[in-house]
Amino acid sequence: MTDGGKRFLQELAEEIGDHPDKSSILEEYHAHIWEMKKEASFSEDELYDQVVDRLGTPKEIASMWKQESRITPQKTQWLFVLLNLTLFIGGAVLTLSYNVLDWTWIEVLWAELTDISIIIMLVYILFWGLLGYEIGREFGHRGRKLLRKTFFVSVIPNLVLMYLIIFKLIPHEWFQPLINVPFMIACIVLTALLYPVSWLGYRWGRKASV
Repeated sequence: MTDGGKRFLQELAEEIGDHPDKSSILEEYHAHIWEMKKEASFSEDELYDQVVDRLGTPKEIASMWKQESRITPQKTQWLFVLLNLTLFIGGAVLTLSYNVLDWTWIEVLWAELTDISIIIMLVYILFWGLLGYEIGREFGHRGRKLLRKTFFVSVIPNLVLMYLIIFKLIPHEWFQPLINVPFMIACIVLTALLYPVSWLGYRWGRKASV
């Protein structure tokens, strides 16, 4: 590491203070500086200036990490778990209302939603991409384990619903005109894609955090 890189990391270490993830943060920025050195040859002063231009000043970076330390992984995890659960509860209430209650506005709403089922599925995929992006942006490389844990907890309602439908524990008539072989295959494929989409979102968010 050149003096320009050392100077940047020393200033960053001073600004970060006693942050609980201080060592991992410094390692991450050490890696970024090393990558920049491989891209081009800089003098000591040029390297420092280039690092500041690309990554920000040590004070700005430290401020960002101090702010992020107030956002706990557990809060982030349960936020997305509850959001996904809320979507399922809302869908369950609508499905039950459509099959039990004889309300015209519910029938109209059901018809409209079933007509745009593909769009709803695409939006739902984006929701999982957002999950990964937010974890990557807020926690950087530390969010990898959090992403896996959050995903597998959040996806439980999806798997339970799929099980209930496949084994006909829920009447298929309740979901007409959606339930057919192509739609069920699409749902299985969609579920299989959720983690890769979340992972891509995480990678994107991690880059955005730098």
